[in-house]
Amino acid sequence: MSENVYNRIALLRAERGVTRRQLADALGVHYQTIGYLERGEYSPSLYLALRIAGYFEVPVEVVFSTTPFPRIGERSA
Repeated sequence: MSENVYNRIALLRAERGVTRRQLADALGVHYQTIGYLERGEYSPSLYLALRIAGYFEVPVEVVFSTTPFPRIGERSA
């Protein structure tokens, strides 16, 4: 079983016009941490995941998943 955590951080940032640095500053983390998260090179702590969801004002399940999110334009089966 894989322990990958998938996320939509880059998509949410793009939708809201937020840079990695702006998000990092708001969360109190280094901007490179945001890049690591977006690329799936680092899984956030539960605390950080909840703070990211809170920043975007969405449920944590909108931002993070243990299964890949469908690509934009793909239909679910």
